[in-house]
Amino acid sequence: MADSEDTGMRPRTLAAGQRTVVWTAPTGPGAPEPVFETGDMLLEAPNWSSDGRSLLLNGDGRLWRLDLDGASGLSEVELRGVPPINNDHVLAPDGRTLYVSGMDGHLYAVPAGGGDGRRLTEGADDVLHYLHGVSPDGTTLAYVHIPRDEPGAQGRLALMPAAGGPARVLDTGDGHIDGPEYSPDGAWILFNTETFTTAPGHAQLARVPALGGPVERLHTSDTVDWFPHLSPDGRHATYLSFPSGTLGHPENLDVTVNLVRADDWSVPVHSHGLFGGQGTVNVNSWAPDSERYAFVSYPLSGR
Repeated sequence: MADSEDTGMRPRTLAAGQRTVVWTAPTGPGAPEPVFETGDMLLEAPNWSSDGRSLLLNGDGRLWRLDLDGASGLSEVELRGVPPINNDHVLAPDGRTLYVSGMDGHLYAVPAGGGDGRRLTEGADDVLHYLHGVSPDGTTLAYVHIPRDEPGAQGRLALMPAAGGPARVLDTGDGHIDGPEYSPDGAWILFNTETFTTAPGHAQLARVPALGGPVERLHTSDTVDWFPHLSPDGRHATYLSFPSGTLGHPENLDVTVNLVRADDWSVPVHSHGLFGGQGTVNVNSWAPDSERYAFVSYPLSGR
């Protein structure tokens, strides 16, 4: 039930004839625009830089910066002392620190411009950590906590100090959760959960008070919905829909990136169908001005 790039697994790669296409789309009128395309490397999970000039994506177990004005293109962000990473990476609110999930199952902090990494998660290697959110004040990380070496173990919502330290698990009811992310005001944590249904894998969107409390369902749908991401101004959100009956968030499916108003998740403002899934929008990909968001597709030749 965890991300496909679990500890011990190799980074995903493109299939023969497949390409990575990175897109940005406006919140207002207008069509998505491809900003980068390559057949050489599978790139995933764009974060927008705090200055709005670049995207951060993982690929081949490393982190890459994509210059959106085209001046320097794609360049590697050095993560010294950090193992290969997966697609769960986020920037601190002040833009100075990058938090990444290593394929060893641990969380690390690195200067946003690259440099020496520091492991944050403590204790024995009995838990897998998949990072998705940072509190607006920069003090707390929200991640998915999964016991290691327990087949079928469900993900739980956990919080820990951004500087490192002990974690606590929040009660979100039964059912696997993923994608926990703070609202811009810090009052809520949004995520997807299977707690509302008995259908295997039928993830739906929800939120819980950041201090703990009852879980609220954000939207009811027939699709399998993952990764709710609020815009920095709190007015809009994106999420990823998989076909009904999908288990987990696999790669290489026809999926939809949905843009909604945060006060009405039931009616999309825009919906963008594409071939993708895993890697398309795992982490928050909103521009700092809330006017654009990014996502990734993985078209195959002939599609």
